[in-house]
Amino acid sequence: MTMSATLTRRLLLLVLGVSLAAVFALPAKANEAITQETPRLHVSAEAYVEVAPDKATISARLWEDTPAISQREKDSFEALSDARSQLEERARKLILTLEEHGVARDAITAGSLHITPQQVHNANSDSERETLKRTRVERPVTVELKEIERVSAILDALVAAGVNRLDGVAFGLKDRDAETDRALVKALEKARHKANLMATTLDVELAGVMRIEETRSPVFQPQMMAVRAEGSDASAGATQSEYRPGTLRIDAGVNVVWSLKE
Repeated sequence: MTMSATLTRRLLLLVLGVSLAAVFALPAKANEAITQETPRLHVSAEAYVEVAPDKATISARLWEDTPAISQREKDSFEALSDARSQLEERARKLILTLEEHGVARDAITAGSLHITPQQVHNANSDSERETLKRTRVERPVTVELKEIERVSAILDALVAAGVNRLDGVAFGLKDRDAETDRALVKALEKARHKANLMATTLDVELAGVMRIEETRSPVFQPQMMAVRAEGSDASAGATQSEYRPGTLRIDAGVNVVWSLKE
């Protein structure tokens, strides 16, 4: 073998050795990077609070109808004006009645006027069904009560004042932010308890919090209670004598990531 061939062979072996060393070194470096990553503990927790409501909102409606007329007749502006005047007078008397029962004026809201065309199916003198038309003029009324024990008395007052319909009672909270905060704190405390329990059981030590996120933001929704008082029932004063709002539930959820001491 010549000197040149021997040199070429040595160079090839050297290059091959360097390449193999690089190939085998890659997994080792990757493993080293993995082992050097901070060990972590992921914890999810959910919690809720139940609280008794301390306020109530009563919703009702007043309306007046124009006389029903044939579909071919022209709508009467005078009939609509009379219906509106009667409605406004009833709304005024209703507010006065509520004030006499101790409800503050700023706690009473008489909503915007709604005018709705309606169809009425009726039998004529020949016992044939015919479709008539009329116009309904309506105003919603809401009453905010900070003393929920007065709900029954105010409902009776509304019915006595001649409301056409009671839409229901919504029970809520005066300071709902404080209760939603309490639900969130409870979820975080539960996450910390779980993390400490897991760390103690697995014989590791928590170092610090690396990330916190909400998985379920605390949501508060008023609790609705239906109340029916319409038509003849309203005029008869048929309301319930007692209301039990129960409790309101507020849920919260979190994800927390702790780093672990090596």
